[in-house]
Order: sequence, then structure tokens, then C-alpha cells
Amino acid sequence: MDGNGRWAKAKNLPVIAGHRAGANTAQRITERAAQVGVKFLTLYTFSSENWLRQKSWVDDFMGLLRWYLHHEIKSLMDNGVRLRVIGQRALLPNDIQTLIHRLEVETQNNQVITVVLALSYGGRDELKRATQSIAIKVAKGELKAADITCSTIEQHLDTVGLPDPDLFIRTSGEQRLSNYLLWQMAYTEFVFVPTLWPDFTVKEFDQALETFQNRKRRYGLYVDAE
Repeated sequence: MDGNGRWAKAKNLPVIAGHRAGANTAQRITERAAQVGVKFLTLYTFSSENWLRQKSWVDDFMGLLRWYLHHEIKSLMDNGVRLRVIGQRALLPNDIQTLIHRLEVETQNNQVITVVLALSYGGRDELKRATQSIAIKVAKGELKAADITCSTIEQHLDTVGLPDPDLFIRTSGEQRLSNYLLWQMAYTEFVFVPTLWPDFTVKEFDQALETFQNRKRRYGLYVDAE
């Protein structure tokens, strides 16, 4: 969801106004995703690198996140949204950790769509933590190194139990992963959109889905030309 800051700057607004507008866009896109049958939607909300930004920016963002977590429970329940959070939540303020846990528990039986928030998340950090967990089991004799498989690694990732993404959409014209779901996106289809995230529309979302539907996915296998 890239471009919140640039959107605010272009309008001579504080950066946090861009994130408020971006949060509204996330709500619209989540509603649309549920309408068209998308079962899992993952939103890159706050990266592990974002902690390195100015404290005032981080504090403003956490305040906005806190507000939405407080006020979104009714909307989540009314729309059948199951919430899940990935990333190093232990680095988040304690009250936000409590709110996340509450929402995950209260929405766990909702079945329309699962919305995954990547908070304090970085792909390399996730792989590091997974590797450390596996290494500890090997050191304890609970697991043999020769028995480590791709499935072993996946069982130690933050996304355990979630499917790999089919489609990755990045807004604002940037064309990079930015340390996002590095393991999981091995065969994901990419769509890059020039629109800044606060201006990203349902129509553009639908167009991205249509682009995905027209792709031929081979997963590295050879397929004879038709």
C-alpha cells in the first residue's frame, strides 16, 4: 500500500493524513475483495524498517493503528472478516498487542475473508527467526538437519496455515518487493500500478484481478505452446 506520504505531501497535508486516507482505501478494497470471492488479503501495513523512521512519525502511525483497532471490531464482525497479524508483534506497544489478540480471538470464526496485517514485518527477519527456531530443534535433537524440508521451513514462518499469495499488487509506481513475503512469493504474479495508494480505486483493483486471471501460471514447469 505505497504512496501515502507522497499523497499527503502533494496536498500539503501532514503525512499522517495520507495514512488516514490510505486506511480508508484499505477498507474499500477489503470490502471489494470479499464481494468478488477473494478469501485471503494481506496488507503490508508497517515494515520492520519503518521502526527506523522519525519517532514522531512512528508515534503518529501507532496512534492511528490504535484508533482503528479500537473501532473496527463491529465492522469486522458485520462483514465476516477474520483478522490475523504477522510480524514481530512483541515490538509493538503493549496495548496494541492486547487489541490485536482480542480482535484475532473475536474474529477467529468469521469465514467470508481473512485479512492479514503485516505489522513490524520484514521478510528477511521472518526467515531469520524461522531458521533460528529450526536450529534450536536440531540442537536439542528434536529434528535432524537432513530431514529439513521446504514444509519444515513453512511451518516455522509467520504465515503458517495461510496459502501463498496468488497476486501481488503494489501501488505508487515503485517496482520492488521491499522485503515483503520473500519466501511466499516464489510464484506469485505481480501487478504494478502507478496510482498512489489513497487514490487506488475499486476499478483499479478489479483491473488487477482481471490481469491476474489472464496470466498463464506455470510454476517453473514447461508447458507446450498452444
